[in-house]
Amino acid sequence: MAIYPKLIMDALEKVRYPGTGKNLVEMGMVEDNIRIDGNKVSFSLLFEKPTDPFIKSVVKSAEAAIITHAAELGEKGIDIKGNIEVRTRQAARPEPDKLLPEVKNIIAVSSGKGGVGKSTVAANLAVALTMQGYKVGLLDADIFGPSQPKMFHLEEARPYMEEVNGRELIQPAENYGVKVLSIGFFVNKEDAVLWRGAMASNALKQLIADANWGDLDYFLIDLPPGTSDIHLTMVQTLAITGAIVVSTPQEVALADARKGISMFLGEKINVPVLGLVENMAWFTPAELPENKYYIFGKEGGKRLAEELNIPLLGQIPIVQSICEGGDNGKPVALNPDSITGAAFQALAENVVDQIEYRNEHLDPTRRVVVSKK
Repeated sequence: MAIYPKLIMDALEKVRYPGTGKNLVEMGMVEDNIRIDGNKVSFSLLFEKPTDPFIKSVVKSAEAAIITHAAELGEKGIDIKGNIEVRTRQAARPEPDKLLPEVKNIIAVSSGKGGVGKSTVAANLAVALTMQGYKVGLLDADIFGPSQPKMFHLEEARPYMEEVNGRELIQPAENYGVKVLSIGFFVNKEDAVLWRGAMASNALKQLIADANWGDLDYFLIDLPPGTSDIHLTMVQTLAITGAIVVSTPQEVALADARKGISMFLGEKINVPVLGLVENMAWFTPAELPENKYYIFGKEGGKRLAEELNIPLLGQIPIVQSICEGGDNGKPVALNPDSITGAAFQALAENVVDQIEYRNEHLDPTRRVVVSKK
């Protein structure tokens, strides 16, 4: 019996796309390129997106349907397995090493433990860099405790999708000149995010790879505290230019900061550490700006930086306006004449200097590639 195109189409009319109740022919998924060479059959199936979760199962079902239908008609030697090409209407995600082609520098902002003001430092550093004339993006990668929407007064923001070069990309929200994306834009702010590690990692990859970050001088990533799946996902997804570690002068915080620095400098990760930020370095009352009260200990971050031979990028004092600025969605770096605003502007200048030094003297960072055995 001869194999003919109608046999193929009849078989594919029996294959339904999950969740729609419609078959592949009805949905216009069968491309008009059926080729028959003896018993060998090949053609293409058209899916909306390259990330469609049903691609593999639909292709297998199509192969099985064609073999079964042909056998019912007396043809048992049909060659179809591996001959169905998958095409997508939306352009595929770029290769891993080409995800952010217009981003010049990627900076991870990290901390060994929570509560040391890492997100506050990340937000104000982003604003300070913008005020100095740089193009800046900020990714809130703290999946389980996103705080950047509040710090940038973007709690009601709901980023939309826009087609860019054949791909549907998320458009980051923007305030104070900083492009911002956070999982907080996509979940109810009153609800806890209860996701397993794989779900959180996939969500993070989407915020990186499926977003229109565009041309940036600095792309800051506000990482969760500690070391986790998110950190591993980040270094496997992006070649990070360098890491900034935030700590308070307190010994318990410095012990965890030491672990975070060790993680980045380890042989498997190998991300340069740009330096340490000592946050809450001292308390200064607004009415007594010359007074310094070392309530968490004195210069612990400075000593750790000297011990590990990494730069101390800045010492940020505690002033009530820092807390108020974060709660009101107005980062204190917007006021460079204030005590803390000046500290963040100085921090930004030091970060720029360290990035330039790093890029001049060290090889580009490589993505961490996990080999499967």
